Amino acid sequence: MSDQTGRKFSIGVDYGTNSVRALIVDVSNGDEVATSVYGYPSGEDGILLDDKDPNLARQNPRDYVEGFFTVVSESLAQADKVPGFSRSAVVGIGIDTTGSTPMPVDREGMPLAFQERFQDDLAAQAWLWKDHTAFAEAAEITEVAAAGYPYLAKCGGVYSSEWFWSKILRCLRTSPEVFDAAYSWTECADFVPGYITGNLRPETMKRSVCAAGHKAMFNDQWGGLPSEEFLAKLDPKLAALRSRLYSCAYPANEKAGELTPEIADRLNLPKETPVAVGAFDAHMGAVGVGVRPGVLAKIIGTSTCDITVASSGVPDIPGLCGIVPGSVMAGYLGLEAGQSAVGDIYNWFVGHLCPPEYDGDNAHAKLTFAAEKLKPGESGLLALDWNNGNRTVLVDPLLTGLVVGMTLHTSAPEVYRALIEATAFGGLKIISRFEEYGVKIDEVVNCGGIAEKNPFVMQILADVFNRPMKVSRSAQTCALGAAIFGALVGGAYKSTLDAQQAMAGVKDKVYEPIPENVALYAELYKLYVQLHDAFGTKRYSESLYGVMKQLIAIRNRQRS
Repeated sequence: MSDQTGRKFSIGVDYGTNSVRALIVDVSNGDEVATSVYGYPSGEDGILLDDKDPNLARQNPRDYVEGFFTVVSESLAQADKVPGFSRSAVVGIGIDTTGSTPMPVDREGMPLAFQERFQDDLAAQAWLWKDHTAFAEAAEITEVAAAGYPYLAKCGGVYSSEWFWSKILRCLRTSPEVFDAAYSWTECADFVPGYITGNLRPETMKRSVCAAGHKAMFNDQWGGLPSEEFLAKLDPKLAALRSRLYSCAYPANEKAGELTPEIADRLNLPKETPVAVGAFDAHMGAVGVGVRPGVLAKIIGTSTCDITVASSGVPDIPGLCGIVPGSVMAGYLGLEAGQSAVGDIYNWFVGHLCPPEYDGDNAHAKLTFAAEKLKPGESGLLALDWNNGNRTVLVDPLLTGLVVGMTLHTSAPEVYRALIEATAFGGLKIISRFEEYGVKIDEVVNCGGIAEKNPFVMQILADVFNRPMKVSRSAQTCALGAAIFGALVGGAYKSTLDAQQAMAGVKDKVYEPIPENVALYAELYKLYVQLHDAFGTKRYSESLYGVMKQLIAIRNRQRS
Protein backbone atom coordinates (compact mmCIF):
# COMPACT_ATOMS: atom_id res chain seq x y z
CA MET A 1 0.00 0.00 0.00
CA SER A 2 2.86 2.40 -0.66
CA ASP A 3 3.94 4.22 -3.82
CA GLN A 4 7.34 4.09 -5.51
CA THR A 5 8.80 6.61 -3.04
CA GLY A 6 8.16 4.22 -0.15
CA ARG A 7 6.38 6.90 1.89
CA LYS A 8 3.28 5.96 3.82
CA PHE A 9 0.55 8.16 5.29
CA SER A 10 -2.28 7.99 7.78
CA ILE A 11 -5.38 10.08 8.37
CA GLY A 12 -6.62 11.34 11.72
CA VAL A 13 -10.16 12.68 12.02
CA ASP A 14 -10.84 14.79 15.11
CA TYR A 15 -14.47 15.55 16.07
CA GLY A 16 -14.50 18.57 18.37
CA THR A 17 -17.26 20.54 20.03
CA ASN A 18 -17.83 22.97 17.13
CA SER A 19 -16.13 21.36 14.13
CA VAL A 20 -14.43 18.30 12.71
CA ARG A 21 -10.88 18.28 11.34
CA ALA A 22 -8.94 15.84 9.18
CA LEU A 23 -5.17 15.64 9.24
CA ILE A 24 -2.95 13.65 6.87
CA VAL A 25 0.53 12.86 8.15
CA ASP A 26 3.66 11.06 7.03
CA VAL A 27 3.87 8.05 9.33
CA SER A 28 7.68 8.05 9.32
CA ASN A 29 7.99 11.37 11.18
CA GLY A 30 4.56 12.88 11.83
CA ASP A 31 5.03 15.64 9.26
CA GLU A 32 1.64 17.17 8.44
CA VAL A 33 0.80 16.95 4.77
CA ALA A 34 -2.72 18.41 4.65
CA THR A 35 -5.60 19.43 6.88
CA SER A 36 -9.20 20.56 6.54
CA VAL A 37 -11.86 21.83 8.95
CA TYR A 38 -15.66 21.65 8.72
CA GLY A 39 -17.80 23.70 11.08
CA TYR A 40 -20.97 21.87 12.03
CA PRO A 41 -23.83 23.76 10.32
CA SER A 42 -26.60 22.86 12.77
CA GLY A 43 -27.55 25.01 15.73
CA GLU A 44 -25.30 27.67 17.22
CA ASP A 45 -21.67 26.92 16.35
CA GLY A 46 -22.75 23.32 15.80
CA ILE A 47 -24.62 22.98 19.10
CA LEU A 48 -28.38 22.57 19.39
CA LEU A 49 -29.59 24.63 22.34
CA ASP A 50 -32.83 25.27 24.23
CA ASP A 51 -33.56 28.79 25.50
CA LYS A 52 -35.58 27.28 28.35
CA ASP A 53 -32.75 25.08 29.62
CA PRO A 54 -29.16 26.38 29.72
CA ASN A 55 -27.95 22.88 30.67
CA LEU A 56 -28.97 21.41 27.31
CA ALA A 57 -26.42 20.86 24.52
CA ARG A 58 -27.09 18.46 21.63
CA GLN A 59 -25.71 17.87 18.13
CA ASN A 60 -27.11 16.69 14.82
CA PRO A 61 -25.54 13.32 13.88
CA ARG A 62 -25.89 14.23 10.20
CA ASP A 63 -23.17 16.81 10.77
CA TYR A 64 -20.81 13.99 11.77
CA VAL A 65 -21.38 12.11 8.53
CA GLU A 66 -21.25 15.13 6.23
CA GLY A 67 -18.25 16.43 8.15
CA PHE A 68 -16.30 13.20 7.64
CA PHE A 69 -16.68 13.20 3.87
CA THR A 70 -16.01 16.94 3.59
CA VAL A 71 -12.79 17.11 5.60
CA VAL A 72 -11.31 13.85 4.34
CA SER A 73 -12.07 14.72 0.71
CA GLU A 74 -10.68 18.24 1.05
CA SER A 75 -7.52 17.15 2.83
CA LEU A 76 -6.90 14.42 0.26
CA ALA A 77 -7.30 16.97 -2.53
CA GLN A 78 -4.70 19.16 -0.82
CA ALA A 79 -2.36 16.23 -0.31
CA ASP A 80 -2.61 15.27 -3.98
CA LYS A 81 -0.59 18.41 -4.73
CA VAL A 82 2.22 17.44 -2.33
CA PRO A 83 5.24 15.75 -3.95
CA GLY A 84 5.54 12.15 -2.83
CA PHE A 85 1.93 11.76 -1.68
CA SER A 86 -0.25 9.05 -3.10
CA ARG A 87 -3.71 7.97 -2.01
CA SER A 88 -2.58 4.40 -2.51
CA ALA A 89 -0.03 4.99 0.27
CA VAL A 90 -2.66 5.76 2.95
CA VAL A 91 -2.31 2.87 5.39
CA GLY A 92 -5.03 3.63 7.94
CA ILE A 93 -7.53 6.02 9.52
CA GLY A 94 -8.04 6.94 13.18
CA ILE A 95 -11.07 8.67 14.70
CA ASP A 96 -11.42 10.69 17.89
CA THR A 97 -14.54 12.46 19.17
CA THR A 98 -15.93 14.34 22.12
CA GLY A 99 -17.42 12.29 24.90
CA SER A 100 -19.48 11.20 26.48
CA THR A 101 -21.65 12.03 23.45
CA PRO A 102 -24.17 9.19 23.12
CA MET A 103 -27.08 9.02 20.70
CA PRO A 104 -30.20 6.82 20.46
CA VAL A 105 -30.10 4.44 17.47
CA ASP A 106 -32.34 1.94 15.74
CA ARG A 107 -31.76 -1.80 15.35
CA GLU A 108 -29.34 -1.20 12.47
CA GLY A 109 -27.37 1.35 14.49
CA MET A 110 -28.60 4.40 12.59
CA PRO A 111 -29.41 7.49 14.70
CA LEU A 112 -33.08 8.11 15.41
CA ALA A 113 -32.39 11.70 14.35
CA PHE A 114 -32.13 10.41 10.75
CA GLN A 115 -35.83 9.48 10.87
CA GLU A 116 -38.29 12.14 9.73
CA ARG A 117 -40.43 11.90 12.85
CA PHE A 118 -37.44 12.54 15.14
CA GLN A 119 -35.33 14.91 13.03
CA ASP A 120 -36.38 17.97 15.06
CA ASP A 121 -36.60 16.23 18.43
CA LEU A 122 -33.72 17.37 20.65
CA ALA A 123 -33.83 14.15 22.67
CA ALA A 124 -33.23 12.10 19.52
CA GLN A 125 -30.00 13.92 18.67
CA ALA A 126 -26.49 13.25 20.00
CA TRP A 127 -26.25 14.31 23.66
CA LEU A 128 -23.08 16.40 23.56
CA TRP A 129 -20.47 15.96 26.30
CA LYS A 130 -21.28 19.39 27.78
CA ASP A 131 -24.98 18.62 28.20
CA HIS A 132 -25.67 18.86 31.95
CA THR A 133 -29.42 18.25 31.93
CA ALA A 134 -28.96 14.92 33.73
CA PHE A 135 -27.50 16.29 36.99
CA ALA A 136 -30.35 14.81 39.06
CA GLU A 137 -29.99 11.42 37.36
CA ALA A 138 -26.23 11.49 37.94
CA ALA A 139 -26.79 12.10 41.65
CA GLU A 140 -29.27 9.23 41.73
CA ILE A 141 -26.79 6.87 40.06
CA THR A 142 -24.15 7.89 42.60
CA GLU A 143 -26.56 7.26 45.48
CA VAL A 144 -27.63 3.82 44.26
CA ALA A 145 -24.04 2.77 43.49
CA ALA A 146 -22.91 3.86 46.95
CA ALA A 147 -25.35 1.37 48.52
CA GLY A 148 -23.11 -1.64 47.91
CA TYR A 149 -22.05 -1.65 44.24
CA PRO A 150 -18.43 -1.25 43.01
CA TYR A 151 -19.14 0.57 39.77
CA LEU A 152 -17.87 4.02 40.78
CA ALA A 153 -14.56 2.77 42.18
CA LYS A 154 -12.76 3.32 38.87
CA CYS A 155 -14.34 6.68 38.04
CA GLY A 156 -13.72 8.70 41.16
CA GLY A 157 -16.65 7.70 43.35
CA VAL A 158 -19.12 10.17 41.84
CA TYR A 159 -21.08 9.80 38.60
CA SER A 160 -21.31 12.84 36.31
CA SER A 161 -24.13 14.45 34.38
CA GLU A 162 -21.72 14.52 31.41
CA TRP A 163 -21.65 10.73 31.19
CA PHE A 164 -23.40 7.90 29.37
CA TRP A 165 -25.92 6.39 31.81
CA SER A 166 -27.13 9.65 33.34
CA LYS A 167 -27.98 11.00 29.88
CA ILE A 168 -29.85 7.85 28.89
CA LEU A 169 -31.77 7.84 32.15
CA ARG A 170 -32.62 11.51 31.61
CA CYS A 171 -33.98 10.67 28.16
CA LEU A 172 -36.08 7.88 29.64
CA ARG A 173 -37.53 10.23 32.25
CA THR A 174 -38.18 13.26 30.07
CA SER A 175 -38.61 11.87 26.52
CA PRO A 176 -39.99 8.35 26.91
CA GLU A 177 -41.16 8.23 23.28
CA VAL A 178 -37.54 8.63 22.13
CA PHE A 179 -36.22 6.13 24.66
CA ASP A 180 -38.86 3.55 23.67
CA ALA A 181 -38.14 4.05 19.95
CA ALA A 182 -34.41 3.50 20.43
CA TYR A 183 -33.15 -0.06 20.08
CA SER A 184 -29.79 0.88 21.60
CA TRP A 185 -27.42 3.80 22.28
CA THR A 186 -24.06 4.50 20.64
CA GLU A 187 -21.24 6.87 21.54
CA CYS A 188 -20.11 9.24 18.80
CA ALA A 189 -16.65 7.64 19.17
CA ASP A 190 -18.21 4.31 18.14
CA PHE A 191 -20.71 5.63 15.61
CA VAL A 192 -18.24 7.22 13.19
CA PRO A 193 -15.88 4.21 12.85
CA GLY A 194 -18.97 1.98 12.65
CA TYR A 195 -20.52 4.09 9.92
CA ILE A 196 -17.47 4.20 7.66
CA THR A 197 -16.73 0.48 8.10
CA GLY A 198 -20.34 -0.64 7.68
CA ASN A 199 -20.40 -2.19 11.14
CA LEU A 200 -23.10 -0.22 12.94
CA ARG A 201 -25.23 -2.99 14.40
CA PRO A 202 -25.19 -2.43 18.18
CA GLU A 203 -24.45 -6.06 19.02
CA THR A 204 -21.46 -6.43 16.70
CA MET A 205 -19.78 -3.02 16.33
CA LYS A 206 -16.39 -2.55 17.98
CA ARG A 207 -16.97 -0.38 21.08
CA SER A 208 -14.29 1.89 22.51
CA VAL A 209 -12.90 0.89 25.91
CA CYS A 210 -12.05 4.57 26.37
CA ALA A 211 -15.73 5.55 26.20
CA ALA A 212 -16.97 2.44 27.99
CA GLY A 213 -14.51 2.55 30.87
CA HIS A 214 -14.41 6.27 31.57
CA LYS A 215 -18.09 7.11 31.06
CA ALA A 216 -20.22 3.95 31.19
CA MET A 217 -18.81 2.17 34.29
CA PHE A 218 -17.48 -0.69 32.14
CA ASN A 219 -14.80 -2.85 33.74
CA ASP A 220 -13.83 -6.49 33.34
CA GLN A 221 -13.58 -6.80 37.14
CA TRP A 222 -17.39 -6.89 37.36
CA GLY A 223 -18.18 -8.40 33.99
CA GLY A 224 -18.33 -5.32 31.80
CA LEU A 225 -21.26 -2.93 32.16
CA PRO A 226 -23.17 -2.54 35.45
CA SER A 227 -25.48 -5.43 36.23
CA GLU A 228 -29.17 -5.59 35.35
CA GLU A 229 -29.90 -5.71 39.07
CA PHE A 230 -28.19 -2.35 39.59
CA LEU A 231 -29.77 -0.75 36.53
CA ALA A 232 -33.22 -2.01 37.55
CA LYS A 233 -32.94 -0.04 40.78
CA LEU A 234 -32.76 3.06 38.58
CA ASP A 235 -35.45 1.91 36.12
CA PRO A 236 -36.46 -1.53 34.78
CA LYS A 237 -36.28 -0.19 31.22
CA LEU A 238 -32.64 0.70 31.77
CA ALA A 239 -31.97 -2.88 32.87
CA ALA A 240 -33.67 -4.20 29.73
CA LEU A 241 -31.45 -1.96 27.60
CA ARG A 242 -28.25 -3.58 28.90
CA SER A 243 -28.52 -6.66 26.68
CA ARG A 244 -28.82 -4.41 23.61
CA LEU A 245 -25.55 -2.59 24.31
CA TYR A 246 -22.26 -4.50 24.45
CA SER A 247 -20.20 -6.96 26.47
CA CYS A 248 -16.72 -6.25 25.04
CA ALA A 249 -14.75 -3.05 24.52
CA TYR A 250 -11.48 -2.48 22.67
CA PRO A 251 -8.45 -0.15 22.70
CA ALA A 252 -7.74 2.14 19.76
CA ASN A 253 -4.78 0.12 18.51
CA GLU A 254 -7.28 -2.48 17.27
CA LYS A 255 -9.23 -2.33 14.03
CA ALA A 256 -12.88 -1.32 14.10
CA GLY A 257 -13.05 -2.65 10.54
CA GLU A 258 -12.17 -1.52 7.04
CA LEU A 259 -13.62 1.19 4.85
CA THR A 260 -16.68 -0.05 3.00
CA PRO A 261 -16.09 -0.46 -0.76
CA GLU A 262 -18.54 2.38 -1.42
CA ILE A 263 -16.75 4.82 0.90
CA ALA A 264 -13.31 3.75 -0.32
CA ASP A 265 -14.46 4.42 -3.91
CA ARG A 266 -15.99 7.76 -2.94
CA LEU A 267 -12.69 8.88 -1.37
CA ASN A 268 -10.49 7.08 -3.93
CA LEU A 269 -8.65 5.33 -1.11
CA PRO A 270 -7.34 1.76 -1.15
CA LYS A 271 -9.93 -0.96 -0.73
CA GLU A 272 -9.92 -2.41 2.76
CA THR A 273 -8.21 0.63 4.32
CA PRO A 274 -8.20 -0.21 8.05
CA VAL A 275 -9.99 2.05 10.55
CA ALA A 276 -8.98 2.10 14.21
CA VAL A 277 -11.40 1.70 17.09
CA GLY A 278 -12.46 5.18 18.18
CA ALA A 279 -11.58 7.01 21.39
CA PHE A 280 -12.16 10.40 22.97
CA ASP A 281 -10.30 13.45 21.69
CA ALA A 282 -8.35 14.11 24.88
CA HIS A 283 -7.09 10.53 25.12
CA MET A 284 -5.85 10.49 21.54
CA GLY A 285 -4.52 14.00 22.10
CA ALA A 286 -2.50 12.64 25.01
CA VAL A 287 -0.94 10.10 22.67
CA GLY A 288 -0.26 12.91 20.20
CA VAL A 289 1.77 14.84 22.81
CA GLY A 290 3.78 11.77 23.80
CA VAL A 291 2.14 10.83 27.10
CA ARG A 292 3.92 8.20 29.20
CA PRO A 293 4.26 7.43 32.93
CA GLY A 294 5.19 10.62 34.78
CA VAL A 295 3.98 12.89 31.97
CA LEU A 296 0.66 14.72 32.21
CA ALA A 297 -0.94 15.66 28.91
CA LYS A 298 -3.03 18.79 29.37
CA ILE A 299 -5.45 19.40 26.51
CA ILE A 300 -6.59 23.02 26.90
CA GLY A 301 -9.56 24.41 25.04
CA THR A 302 -13.06 25.43 26.07
CA SER A 303 -12.50 22.95 28.91
CA THR A 304 -9.48 20.80 29.79
CA CYS A 305 -8.77 17.14 29.96
CA ASP A 306 -5.74 16.08 31.98
CA ILE A 307 -4.51 12.64 30.97
CA THR A 308 -1.68 10.43 32.15
CA VAL A 309 -0.86 6.73 32.11
CA ALA A 310 0.57 4.30 34.62
CA SER A 311 1.95 0.79 34.29
CA SER A 312 0.05 -0.73 37.22
CA GLY A 313 -0.62 -0.53 40.92
CA VAL A 314 -2.75 2.62 40.89
CA PRO A 315 -5.30 2.73 43.73
CA ASP A 316 -8.84 3.99 43.24
CA ILE A 317 -8.54 7.79 43.24
CA PRO A 318 -11.53 9.87 44.42
CA GLY A 319 -12.74 12.45 41.94
CA LEU A 320 -11.03 11.10 38.81
CA CYS A 321 -12.98 10.56 35.60
CA GLY A 322 -11.63 7.05 35.33
CA ILE A 323 -8.80 4.57 35.71
CA VAL A 324 -9.21 2.35 32.66
CA PRO A 325 -6.90 -0.31 31.18
CA GLY A 326 -6.09 0.48 27.56
CA SER A 327 -8.13 3.67 27.33
CA VAL A 328 -5.10 5.72 26.23
CA MET A 329 -2.52 3.11 25.24
CA ALA A 330 -2.72 -0.67 25.26
CA GLY A 331 -0.77 -2.13 28.17
CA TYR A 332 -1.21 0.93 30.42
CA LEU A 333 -3.85 2.26 32.76
CA GLY A 334 -5.36 5.46 31.40
CA LEU A 335 -6.10 8.12 34.04
CA GLU A 336 -8.41 11.02 33.18
CA ALA A 337 -9.24 14.23 35.00
CA GLY A 338 -10.14 17.72 33.83
CA GLN A 339 -11.88 21.05 34.24
CA SER A 340 -15.38 21.79 32.94
CA ALA A 341 -14.46 25.28 31.74
CA VAL A 342 -11.20 27.08 30.97
CA GLY A 343 -11.32 28.88 27.62
CA ASP A 344 -15.08 29.14 28.12
CA ILE A 345 -14.45 31.23 31.26
CA TYR A 346 -12.16 33.64 29.41
CA ASN A 347 -14.69 33.89 26.59
CA TRP A 348 -17.53 34.44 29.05
CA PHE A 349 -15.75 37.43 30.57
CA VAL A 350 -14.95 38.94 27.18
CA GLY A 351 -18.43 38.25 25.82
CA HIS A 352 -20.47 39.49 28.78
CA LEU A 353 -18.43 41.76 31.05
CA CYS A 354 -15.69 43.32 28.93
CA PRO A 355 -15.70 47.15 29.15
CA PRO A 356 -15.67 49.20 25.91
CA GLU A 357 -11.98 50.10 26.00
CA TYR A 358 -11.07 46.41 25.73
CA ASP A 359 -13.92 45.30 23.50
CA GLY A 360 -13.65 44.25 19.86
CA ASP A 361 -12.17 41.45 17.80
CA ASN A 362 -8.88 41.52 19.74
CA ALA A 363 -10.38 41.83 23.23
CA HIS A 364 -8.42 38.84 24.53
CA ALA A 365 -5.16 40.33 23.26
CA LYS A 366 -5.91 43.73 24.82
CA LEU A 367 -6.81 42.23 28.18
CA THR A 368 -3.79 39.92 28.10
CA PHE A 369 -1.46 42.85 27.35
CA ALA A 370 -2.84 44.77 30.34
CA ALA A 371 -2.97 41.73 32.65
CA GLU A 372 0.67 40.86 31.91
CA LYS A 373 1.73 44.14 33.50
CA LEU A 374 0.28 43.06 36.85
CA LYS A 375 2.29 41.14 39.40
CA PRO A 376 0.82 37.96 40.90
CA GLY A 377 -1.43 38.94 43.80
CA GLU A 378 -1.34 42.64 42.97
CA SER A 379 -5.07 42.77 42.27
CA GLY A 380 -6.02 41.29 45.63
CA LEU A 381 -8.39 38.97 43.77
CA LEU A 382 -8.92 35.24 43.99
CA ALA A 383 -11.40 33.27 41.89
CA LEU A 384 -12.89 29.81 41.66
CA ASP A 385 -12.97 28.22 38.20
CA TRP A 386 -16.43 26.66 38.47
CA ASN A 387 -18.44 28.72 35.99
CA ASN A 388 -19.52 25.44 34.35
CA GLY A 389 -19.39 23.29 37.48
CA ASN A 390 -16.48 21.15 38.63
CA ARG A 391 -15.41 18.05 36.71
CA THR A 392 -12.42 17.07 38.88
CA VAL A 393 -11.96 16.50 41.77
CA LEU A 394 -15.40 17.39 43.15
CA VAL A 395 -17.51 16.12 40.22
CA ASP A 396 -20.32 18.59 40.88
CA PRO A 397 -22.12 20.42 38.03
CA LEU A 398 -24.06 22.57 40.49
CA LEU A 399 -21.03 24.56 41.64
CA THR A 400 -20.59 28.09 40.31
CA GLY A 401 -17.85 30.65 39.79
CA LEU A 402 -16.66 33.09 42.43
CA VAL A 403 -14.39 36.13 42.57
CA VAL A 404 -13.25 37.35 46.00
CA GLY A 405 -11.52 40.64 46.76
CA MET A 406 -13.21 43.11 44.40
CA THR A 407 -13.33 46.79 45.32
CA LEU A 408 -14.58 49.95 43.59
CA HIS A 409 -11.15 50.18 41.96
CA THR A 410 -11.01 46.64 40.53
CA SER A 411 -10.27 46.72 36.79
CA ALA A 412 -11.15 44.39 33.93
CA PRO A 413 -7.54 43.20 33.41
CA GLU A 414 -7.33 42.35 37.12
CA VAL A 415 -10.44 40.18 36.92
CA TYR A 416 -9.25 38.62 33.66
CA ARG A 417 -5.93 37.68 35.25
CA ALA A 418 -7.66 36.31 38.34
CA LEU A 419 -9.82 34.06 36.16
CA ILE A 420 -6.74 32.72 34.35
CA GLU A 421 -5.04 32.13 37.71
CA ALA A 422 -8.15 30.32 38.95
CA THR A 423 -8.01 27.86 36.05
CA ALA A 424 -4.33 27.29 36.86
CA PHE A 425 -5.13 26.65 40.53
CA GLY A 426 -7.83 24.19 39.44
CA GLY A 427 -5.24 22.39 37.33
CA LEU A 428 -2.84 22.21 40.27
CA LYS A 429 -5.60 20.72 42.41
CA ILE A 430 -5.82 17.90 39.87
CA ILE A 431 -2.05 17.32 39.91
CA SER A 432 -2.11 17.30 43.72
CA ARG A 433 -4.84 14.66 43.71
CA PHE A 434 -2.81 12.44 41.37
CA GLU A 435 0.25 12.73 43.58
CA GLU A 436 -1.69 12.19 46.83
CA TYR A 437 -2.38 8.69 45.52
CA GLY A 438 1.12 7.92 44.29
CA VAL A 439 0.87 8.97 40.63
CA LYS A 440 3.92 11.21 40.20
CA ILE A 441 3.70 14.04 37.68
CA ASP A 442 7.19 15.11 36.61
CA GLU A 443 6.38 16.85 33.36
CA VAL A 444 3.40 18.62 31.77
CA VAL A 445 2.93 18.79 28.01
CA ASN A 446 0.16 21.08 26.79
CA CYS A 447 -1.79 21.23 23.57
CA GLY A 448 -4.81 23.02 22.16
CA GLY A 449 -5.48 26.53 20.95
CA ILE A 450 -4.64 28.27 24.21
CA ALA A 451 -1.34 26.42 24.55
CA GLU A 452 -0.50 27.39 20.99
CA LYS A 453 -1.52 31.04 21.08
CA ASN A 454 -1.26 32.37 24.64
CA PRO A 455 2.23 32.49 26.24
CA PHE A 456 0.76 34.46 29.15
CA VAL A 457 -1.46 31.54 30.19
CA MET A 458 1.42 29.09 29.75
CA GLN A 459 3.68 31.15 32.01
CA ILE A 460 1.03 31.35 34.73
CA LEU A 461 0.63 27.57 34.53
CA ALA A 462 4.39 27.11 34.88
CA ASP A 463 4.47 29.42 37.90
CA VAL A 464 1.43 27.89 39.61
CA PHE A 465 2.42 24.28 38.89
CA ASN A 466 6.11 24.97 39.62
CA ARG A 467 6.93 22.79 36.65
CA PRO A 468 8.22 23.56 33.16
CA MET A 469 5.39 23.82 30.64
CA LYS A 470 6.04 22.18 27.29
CA VAL A 471 3.81 22.56 24.24
CA SER A 472 3.06 19.90 21.65
CA ARG A 473 4.83 20.32 18.34
CA SER A 474 1.57 19.82 16.47
CA ALA A 475 -1.21 22.39 16.53
CA GLN A 476 -3.61 19.52 15.77
CA THR A 477 -2.58 17.15 18.52
CA CYS A 478 -5.85 15.23 18.87
CA ALA A 479 -5.97 14.62 15.12
CA LEU A 480 -2.30 13.60 15.23
CA GLY A 481 -3.10 11.09 17.98
CA ALA A 482 -5.87 9.68 15.79
CA ALA A 483 -3.43 9.49 12.88
CA ILE A 484 -0.98 7.60 15.11
CA PHE A 485 -3.64 4.95 15.68
CA GLY A 486 -4.37 4.94 11.96
CA ALA A 487 -0.68 4.14 11.45
CA LEU A 488 -0.84 1.40 14.08
CA VAL A 489 -3.80 -0.44 12.58
CA GLY A 490 -2.18 0.04 9.17
CA GLY A 491 0.87 -1.93 10.34
CA ALA A 492 3.38 0.94 10.23
CA TYR A 493 4.37 0.34 13.88
CA LYS A 494 4.15 -2.49 16.37
CA SER A 495 3.47 -0.39 19.49
CA THR A 496 2.01 2.99 20.42
CA LEU A 497 5.30 4.00 22.05
CA ASP A 498 7.19 3.29 18.83
CA ALA A 499 4.69 5.34 16.83
CA GLN A 500 4.84 8.21 19.34
CA GLN A 501 8.62 8.31 19.26
CA ALA A 502 8.57 8.79 15.51
CA MET A 503 5.45 10.91 15.01
CA ALA A 504 5.01 13.07 18.16
CA GLY A 505 7.16 15.78 19.73
CA VAL A 506 7.24 19.14 21.52
CA LYS A 507 8.22 22.68 20.54
CA ASP A 508 11.62 24.13 21.43
CA LYS A 509 10.04 26.83 23.59
CA VAL A 510 9.64 25.73 27.23
CA TYR A 511 8.00 27.95 29.87
CA GLU A 512 10.14 27.76 33.00
CA PRO A 513 8.76 28.69 36.46
CA ILE A 514 9.79 32.13 37.76
CA PRO A 515 10.89 31.56 41.39
CA GLU A 516 9.37 34.72 42.91
CA ASN A 517 6.07 34.02 41.18
CA VAL A 518 6.15 30.39 42.34
CA ALA A 519 6.43 31.52 45.96
CA LEU A 520 3.59 34.02 45.68
CA TYR A 521 1.29 31.58 43.89
CA ALA A 522 1.98 28.94 46.54
CA GLU A 523 0.62 31.44 49.07
CA LEU A 524 -2.45 32.18 46.94
CA TYR A 525 -3.03 28.48 46.26
CA LYS A 526 -3.47 27.83 49.97
CA LEU A 527 -6.29 30.36 49.95
CA TYR A 528 -7.72 28.81 46.78
CA VAL A 529 -7.82 25.44 48.53
CA GLN A 530 -9.68 27.05 51.44
CA LEU A 531 -12.31 28.42 49.07
CA HIS A 532 -12.38 25.16 47.09
CA ASP A 533 -13.07 23.04 50.16
CA ALA A 534 -15.38 25.54 51.85
CA PHE A 535 -17.71 25.93 48.88
CA GLY A 536 -17.22 22.53 47.30
CA THR A 537 -17.34 20.05 50.19
CA LYS A 538 -19.56 19.33 53.18
CA ARG A 539 -16.78 18.49 55.61
CA TYR A 540 -15.16 21.94 55.81
CA SER A 541 -15.70 23.74 59.12
CA GLU A 542 -13.00 26.44 59.26
CA SER A 543 -14.09 30.07 59.20
CA LEU A 544 -13.51 32.03 55.99
CA TYR A 545 -13.01 35.17 58.09
CA GLY A 546 -9.35 35.64 57.15
CA VAL A 547 -9.45 35.01 53.39
CA MET A 548 -10.30 38.53 52.24
CA LYS A 549 -7.94 40.09 54.76
CA GLN A 550 -5.04 37.93 53.61
CA LEU A 551 -5.76 38.82 49.99
CA ILE A 552 -5.63 42.52 50.85
CA ALA A 553 -2.35 42.01 52.70
CA ILE A 554 -0.86 40.23 49.69
CA ARG A 555 -2.16 42.97 47.40
CA ASN A 556 -0.62 45.70 49.49
CA ARG A 557 2.70 43.90 49.73
CA GLN A 558 2.91 43.35 45.98
CA ARG A 559 1.90 46.90 45.12
CA SER A 560 4.57 48.31 47.40
